[in-house]
Amino acid sequence: MAQGAVTKVKKRKKSVIKRAKQSRVRAEMNRANTTRVRTIMKKLRTAIAAKDSTSAGNLLHPTLSAIDRAISKGVLEENTGNRYKSRLSVAVNGLSAAAKA
Repeated sequence: MAQGAVTKVKKRKKSVIKRAKQSRVRAEMNRANTTRVRTIMKKLRTAIAAKDSTSAGNLLHPTLSAIDRAISKGVLEENTGNRYKSRLSVAVNGLSAAAKA
């Protein structure tokens, strides 16, 4: 189903209408959570690409907590979220080590 597409309800049964409404609400919440995680990850990746260690260091903790929140809400699989966290942490740590050297 396309993003933002309206769910068609074929039957006018109370339970069907309720299920359709729940589906729309959950899809909206999942989309918001996904967008939040992607946005903060993009900010961190641009800071890493720009070799800005202070900005990357400041963004790391909020990014990791946003990923954890997405995992707990079921937006991201646990292994996927852990992989993202690991790669971002390694990149930020490498950047700060390079800045100190």
